[in-house]
Amino acid sequence: MSGRNLAVVLLGLVALMALSGSIYVIKETERAVVLRFGKLANADVEPGIHFKLPFADEVRKFDARILTVDAASENYYTIEKKRLIVDSFAKWRINNVETYYRATGGNEQVANSRLAARINDGLRNKFGTRTLHEVVSGQRDELMHELTNELNEAVRSSLGIEVVDVRVKRIDLPEEVSDSVYNRMAAEREKKAREYRAKGMEQAEKIRAEADREKVVLESLAYRDGQKLRGEGDAQAAAIYAQAFNRDPEFYSFMRSLEAYRKSFSGKQDMMVIEPDSDFFRYLRKAEGD
Repeated sequence: MSGRNLAVVLLGLVALMALSGSIYVIKETERAVVLRFGKLANADVEPGIHFKLPFADEVRKFDARILTVDAASENYYTIEKKRLIVDSFAKWRINNVETYYRATGGNEQVANSRLAARINDGLRNKFGTRTLHEVVSGQRDELMHELTNELNEAVRSSLGIEVVDVRVKRIDLPEEVSDSVYNRMAAEREKKAREYRAKGMEQAEKIRAEADREKVVLESLAYRDGQKLRGEGDAQAAAIYAQAFNRDPEFYSFMRSLEAYRKSFSGKQDMMVIEPDSDFFRYLRKAEGD
């Protein structure tokens, strides 16, 4: 290869290296700044393909997605001077690239540390003006909303970030008081349970009494109806007997006498002391006379 061709090749390689070093890409999930000889030249580079000066410009990229800062558990006191152990976290993202870079040097850990400190101070102030019930359930959402707004007023201008949300993961009582609190809660639940059981037993007694009353009423009505039907049946039977008796009184009297004889002499050891001229032997005497 001649010297001229070698020079062309070397020149092409140098040009290719210079071109590759002057092109950079910013993704949609990134924000970036360009430093020229260490000084800020472009404070907010848009996503896409860009060019820079080789060996002069330096591109610093940052994550533009929503990030999480997980704060360490801290002790806070309520307005009642009750100590709580609170574990919280926050969601944030870069709002102003230039401010973010100047405040943190583009270091995410520095941003997390400063934001966590502000969250800690904010939670301490919010818990200090509320009761235990309010911070646990009553005003918890309102507290988080207020804290998010107050943090944004401060960190947007000082850190160049936006707080999306602040949440409390867990609120615990200190070990020295948790047992007594749990015992009191258990006693209250037991008291409620006794009240519910007592009300249930009262309702059960009312239901039983009502059922017993209905039972007596139904039995009385049934007995009344039964006696009425029995009386009607007896009346019909008596009417039938009377009608039959009136058709042939003598035959009816004879049949009744035979039934009386049968019942009177049904046992071998039975004995009766009756006068011979008694009405009981009327039909027997007639048979002898015949």
